[in-house]
Amino acid sequence: MNWRYWVAGLVLVGLVGIMASMATAEEAKAGEPAAAAVDPYRSIGLALGAALAAGISIAGAGYAVAKVGSAAMGAITEKPELMVRAIIFVALGEGLAVLGLVIAVMLVLKL
Repeated sequence: MNWRYWVAGLVLVGLVGIMASMATAEEAKAGEPAAAAVDPYRSIGLALGAALAAGISIAGAGYAVAKVGSAAMGAITEKPELMVRAIIFVALGEGLAVLGLVIAVMLVLKL
């Protein structure tokens, strides 16, 4: 896949995160004093961080699983007893996506 599609996807995810954080900042309760209002720059930063954490980690995990998975399938066809090791290596690549998603959820909950 062309690298331009990856960059365009990451930019799109970042823009959606920024728009969501701006909408959240606008929804500050009208009865709150000005000091208790949500800081829009903090919200934008947290949303952008969450979008980047999820986007980059999932893209990296996809790349890792593609490379390791194809090599693992080749190794399994030659030596079937390597299946458990191959699955462990593929699962390590997939764990990267899960950790990125957990970090993104933690950042979104701070909004």
